[in-house]
Amino acid sequence: MISKEKILFSHSYFYPLDAKQWSNKTPYPPLGTIWAASVMREAGFEVDLFDTNLRSAPNDIKEALTESTKYFVIYDDGFNYLTKMCLTNMRDAATEMIQIAKKKGKIVLVCSSDSTDHYKKYMANGADVVILGEGEETLKETLNTLRDNRPITTAIKGIAFFEGESVVKSPPRAVLKDLDTLPFPAWDLINMEAYRKVWKRSNYSFTLNIATTRGCPFKCNWCAKPIYGNRYNTRSPENVVQEIAFLQQKYGTSHFWMCDDIFGLKPGWIQEFNQELKKKQLKISYKIQSRADLLVKEDTIMALSESGLREVWIGAESGSQKILDAMDKGTTPAQIKSATDQLQQLGVRVAYFIQFGYIGETEEDIALTLTMIKENKPDDIGVSVSYPLPGTVFYEKVKDDMKLKANWNDSDELAMLFAGTFNSKYYKTLHRYLHKIFRTSQGIQFLKQFVLMANWNSISWRTLLLLPINAVKARNYKSKLTRLSNKA
Repeated sequence: MISKEKILFSHSYFYPLDAKQWSNKTPYPPLGTIWAASVMREAGFEVDLFDTNLRSAPNDIKEALTESTKYFVIYDDGFNYLTKMCLTNMRDAATEMIQIAKKKGKIVLVCSSDSTDHYKKYMANGADVVILGEGEETLKETLNTLRDNRPITTAIKGIAFFEGESVVKSPPRAVLKDLDTLPFPAWDLINMEAYRKVWKRSNYSFTLNIATTRGCPFKCNWCAKPIYGNRYNTRSPENVVQEIAFLQQKYGTSHFWMCDDIFGLKPGWIQEFNQELKKKQLKISYKIQSRADLLVKEDTIMALSESGLREVWIGAESGSQKILDAMDKGTTPAQIKSATDQLQQLGVRVAYFIQFGYIGETEEDIALTLTMIKENKPDDIGVSVSYPLPGTVFYEKVKDDMKLKANWNDSDELAMLFAGTFNSKYYKTLHRYLHKIFRTSQGIQFLKQFVLMANWNSISWRTLLLLPINAVKARNYKSKLTRLSNKA
């Protein structure tokens, strides 16, 4: 019988170190991390988790690196879009934890978007092995090799390791196609009550995250895919519904964040998912990310609504067709409008991801985006500036301008990392202006509902009360934008 060896899993994202995200009070467990832990448990290892999400200091890892821990694995949650951004506070945290683990004599393995792109940096700071790309099978093969006291060689696909003093990179590993073969994530490793406690301080119902797919076949030239690539593989609707049923029974939650890059891309999947939920008599509510062109196909929106969809985040990006084409987005403002109208008619909230600062963007393009938001009236918006990620076409176009700074420190920084049409100060002001005019517009809508005594349950009283303040701030930011534009 093979004796069990202990693996301590962790990851490098700390919500309290990211002020913007921590203020939301809606943290999600590190799904990718506990999925990998489940695979290694199935392989006969003893696993534990040091969940950094709710912690504020990497140094806390010392208490978890016990004498019985042989392997320390930093395995970032590849389903959290924040981990794809490779924020510097994450890299710094990972480096500190690696060094602490090495001082305690542990074997350290790392798997993340950032370490895949910059594996030599992680190995220079003490990592023994860096897993490149999708990690579960590679991690299992690597740790089985170490457990058997066999040497690490290039026969293990998808790793970087030391061969003497040199760093060696093995051939890439193909991504996993049949996701149903994976066990469910090791949810038991999560301190669920600690998460509930944080969520209670938000305005939302406690929600857990589920991934139904890996990868994305679309070719938006600013989007990096260091882990799952440009392929698209999916779990079966039956497998997903089984996990939903488990989470409902075990943790009493019926609210879910489907954290796929794009939910339900496979033809007929959403319709089958809807029927499977009905068959199991499961009532849920959930939110997703998707594309406007996919949503308007056939009966997709109706099936989404019937299955419990309550909110969809659309990668709208821009109201300018010129900018959408430059991004290789493959969508149109008309599709964004159509999807928004259809979803809202069925009572589904629609939110937009908006991206400013792409190469060649002009004030006219910005004005088109502002007009789109004003006319379409989405229920929420998330605004950022274009962020160059290694391995993308966009990154290659602007990398020569990124000599002094290549990453944000946290998700609220919104600094321009390359020489765009306008500077960081302009885009940060634009970000604030858009949010103020958006909240002003919402406040006016809520005021009309109040006066007409109609649909009071949907009114955000806070937004209504802040209407005059937001209107004044919007005017001030508009004046500031004009001054900054004139200086450009």
